[in-house]
Amino acid sequence: MDNYGLISLLPVISVVILAFVTKRTLEPLLIGAVFGFILLHGTGFFMPFLDAVYTVMMDGVTVWIILVCGLFGSLVALLEKSGGALGFSDIATKYSKKRSVSLIVTWILGIVVFVDDYLNALAVGTAMRKVTDSYKVPRELLAYVVNSTGAAVCVLIPFSTWSAFMAGQLEANGVLVNGSGTAAYIATIPYMFYAWAAVLVVPLFALKILPRFGPMRAAEERAEETGQVFPDSMLDQEDEFSAAETMSGKKPNALNFIVPMIVLAVVTIITEDMLQGVILGIVSCGVLYFPQRLMNFSEFCDSSIDGFKDMVLVLGIIVAAFFLQQANDALGLTPFVIDSVKPLLSPSLLPAAAFLIISLLAFATGSFWGIAAIAFPIIIPLAQSMDVNIFLSSAAIISAAVFGSHTCFYGDAVTLSCASSQIKNIDYAKTSIPLVAVPAVIGLVLFLVFGMMG
Repeated sequence: MDNYGLISLLPVISVVILAFVTKRTLEPLLIGAVFGFILLHGTGFFMPFLDAVYTVMMDGVTVWIILVCGLFGSLVALLEKSGGALGFSDIATKYSKKRSVSLIVTWILGIVVFVDDYLNALAVGTAMRKVTDSYKVPRELLAYVVNSTGAAVCVLIPFSTWSAFMAGQLEANGVLVNGSGTAAYIATIPYMFYAWAAVLVVPLFALKILPRFGPMRAAEERAEETGQVFPDSMLDQEDEFSAAETMSGKKPNALNFIVPMIVLAVVTIITEDMLQGVILGIVSCGVLYFPQRLMNFSEFCDSSIDGFKDMVLVLGIIVAAFFLQQANDALGLTPFVIDSVKPLLSPSLLPAAAFLIISLLAFATGSFWGIAAIAFPIIIPLAQSMDVNIFLSSAAIISAAVFGSHTCFYGDAVTLSCASSQIKNIDYAKTSIPLVAVPAVIGLVLFLVFGMMG
């Protein structure tokens, strides 16, 4: 059986409902994954579930993510302990003369850090949260700005991990310009309507040209009227966060933040591997901090370990999402949805329908690159057979993957953005998804218009 029909939707639906009811993320993911295996195997679900756990934990991608995210936690802890993050924030504060400017600076920094969405999410939030706090910007809005410039910027600039992966997918599916998948990818960039809209609406919200609304507006009113930048769910940890960022007799020095981040970015670009980048970024911290006597070897190691431990919940959410993905794959969620709508597609509707369907799948599964890899071999032949603009159709797939990274509150992008902004995933979901709907509607309309234009 390729899919289990409507039953394949139940685990995802259960996760979303439980997350909003319990206001937690990790537990609903685990329950949803177990529920999926119960649907697959009945009372004999336990061993197949364990097999899925082993499969996920032994996968090279999982190991890479655990190491990268965990070590990034170590790097962030070192940057805070040394005063580097505080020094960078002090510089940013000088150029952020008012509330709206602090958000624009955050947006610009998010564009500058385009190499990878993980780097973007963790670096920008860490660097800017003290700045935005000083202007009573709610942490939920900071998380929205950080995540909105993550994957969207990565796909719009053809020198990132996202662009490299998507260009490879184009080449594998025969979408070439002068024999090059990269050239074909560049040809799709003008059509990435959702990604363009997602990046461009941020300054409109920051400058209040577009008014914030819904739960985000309530969060802003809370921050402005009471000075409480953290959501209610994080109040018990506010003092702990403040203490961690407070210097004790050490002069903040922005270079202690900037140099390790440059090392991280440059090594990542050269080696095309962020794991090597973050390791050498940590090494560069030692090279900088020991001569300045900012910390001794024991303090360096303790801070690194503490930083890794701070990422345990983040890593748990990411890994649990992989467990859910295993259940979704076995239930045939993606084939079921695509096969259900394929007969309804027409040439003029294909780009918009592809964007909408794949966006929903990316949100449901939390597997953005995985969904794109599944969708390309389906959508590209359809577009060719219907004589639909191949670059427009490809851009719809890529845009949908970006939408997923912006909205899937248990996905890696949102989880890391929340970690750097120090809020819970469910707080992001309640406040940011309504704002993300604005560029989503813009993207959908443009895919519809350009599809009809042929």
